[in-house]
Amino acid sequence: MASLKSLFKDTAIYGLSSIVGRFLNYLLVPLYTHYMPKASGDYGVNTNIYAYTALIFVILTFGMETTLFRFANDEHEKPDTVFSTGFAIVGSLSALFLLLVFGFITPISGYLGYAAHPEYLLMMASVVALDALQALPFSFLRFQHRPIRFMSLKMLFIFLNIGFNLVFFVLLGKTAVYYVFLINLLCTGFVTFFFIPDLFKIHWNFDGKLLRRMLSYSWPILVLGVMGILNQVADKILFPKVYPDESQANVELGVYGSCVKIAMIMAMITQAFRYAYEPIVFAKSKDADKNEYYALGMKYFVIFTLLAFLGVMGWLPLLRYMIGSDYWEGLRVIPIVMVAEIMMGIYFNLSFWYKLIDKTIYGALFSLAGCLVLFAVNIWGIPHYSYMACAWGGVAGYGTAMLLSYFVGQRLNPISYPLRAMAAYTVIAALFYGAMTLVPKTWPMYCHLAVSTLLILLYAAIIYKKEGFARR
Repeated sequence: MASLKSLFKDTAIYGLSSIVGRFLNYLLVPLYTHYMPKASGDYGVNTNIYAYTALIFVILTFGMETTLFRFANDEHEKPDTVFSTGFAIVGSLSALFLLLVFGFITPISGYLGYAAHPEYLLMMASVVALDALQALPFSFLRFQHRPIRFMSLKMLFIFLNIGFNLVFFVLLGKTAVYYVFLINLLCTGFVTFFFIPDLFKIHWNFDGKLLRRMLSYSWPILVLGVMGILNQVADKILFPKVYPDESQANVELGVYGSCVKIAMIMAMITQAFRYAYEPIVFAKSKDADKNEYYALGMKYFVIFTLLAFLGVMGWLPLLRYMIGSDYWEGLRVIPIVMVAEIMMGIYFNLSFWYKLIDKTIYGALFSLAGCLVLFAVNIWGIPHYSYMACAWGGVAGYGTAMLLSYFVGQRLNPISYPLRAMAAYTVIAALFYGAMTLVPKTWPMYCHLAVSTLLILLYAAIIYKKEGFARR
């Protein structure tokens, strides 16, 4: 139970940086959707290019974040040597990436549809390379159980980002998407500078034999990561190329991208849980009660993500004001995207069975299957159903990977998850959500919020009673 308390404590701290940070960044969404109206398509450009950077980030980090935890917890390895070797890999890949982009920017920008604005790609290539260089130091802070240092650097970026955006957009009246990318580059570069003291504390030592072992472990994680991130961003990459009306593609993508921001509250919870859970899982891998702990962690993840789902959907009449009113037509994707995010979180929790037995190839195969399903749904559906196909594609892709991981895992490394309890909470949450949708649309907003809040509190009360928190 001590480890479970540590999980809750670290999740709270990591969650604070993640949730508060995302919330403050959400304040930029109404800013962008006000100064970049739907018809301009600029928010669609923003959505499209950030999708590419998310994919490239996973490639440049090469699975080294998880690999760091795996080898740094090995009693036969020195954590500083593991970090040094992993950092050499990420640094080399990042340098090679920048050389290729700057050397071949003309054909790259032409292929991606930004021949008139290659500067967008140059700035974001620099951003993603710096982000990759920061990834290992951030992971090392998690390994060292230094959540306060982790949170302070994350929050520094966020406050700088918000401050620069207010200056450029509000005070200076710079409303083009160009300034979004420029601001990101400035802030990322500034935070990178603050990592220098941490890097000087490392005892640098490159180990060639360790390198081969780390690469053998990490390359399936890389494939897993690429497939996983494609499940998140493939729709935003494919959309401009598949949507039949080229002039409207970025407009429609902007609507989808802005509404997905509201649904990303679920991603914040999943990320906060992952930051705290991953180091503890590897540390507990030799304990006798590890499977019981993993099963309990899964149940609490499902419970609290369902609570978050009800919170977002119940308060959507108010949360929709986070984006410009001309983007509201896309709000119908939010519950679908949130369900997909819950599935993604469950899949992440299921992934530890193959990570702990060094069979990460299974994760790559599961994610590949999910990604193929997502691609098929998007390529077929976008020309017919626009961004609704993107939302349902996420459910289909994550659902496929989740089910494959569960059934194969139960054969190779069985864990007794409390399926009945999780199913019961899911049914209750679905019924409560259905009740929320039955409130007449003609009622004023405060009535909608009052009914939804009562249902959310009732769900929380059921959790409190059933899980025995009152007796602890």
